[in-house]
Amino acid sequence: MTVRIAPPRVDDAEALADLHLDVWEEAYADLMPASVFAERRDRRAERVASWRGIIEARSSDNLLAWSGDRLVGFSSTGPGRDDPDDRLPALELMALYVRAATYGTGVGFALLEAAIGRADAYLWVLDGNERAIRFYERQGFAFDGISKPEDVGLEHRMVRRGG
Repeated sequence: MTVRIAPPRVDDAEALADLHLDVWEEAYADLMPASVFAERRDRRAERVASWRGIIEARSSDNLLAWSGDRLVGFSSTGPGRDDPDDRLPALELMALYVRAATYGTGVGFALLEAAIGRADAYLWVLDGNERAIRFYERQGFAFDGISKPEDVGLEHRMVRRGG
């Protein structure tokens, strides 16, 4: 699959919000109750406004993956939000999502490469998200033993050093 990766424009906020809603359902359908997805969809207008604000403020580094004129994935990175005393890499991969129809096509890898290359970084992955865990392990990430409960479930931290 040929993809074009580019930073988002403010005009992309609606498509990005819709993609974010879709990919959450695709990735987490077996890991979260349907009520989580319904609540997120009920707040779609807020999500569009939030993405618009994030893009305008450039509060994180975001990249979009396009296949033709269809948005198929996105990534978000930025300075690590965890305690610096944990001696973590400075870079956090805050999000990396692709449409299920693109699983295994290289879109996720292309986004990861464009977002962080081989840099040291860390991320949080939802407990039970085996597809994502296997993907990140192939990219050199490993669990560091730290977990945290979130509203949507337990998350585990993965770190890559010396990439």
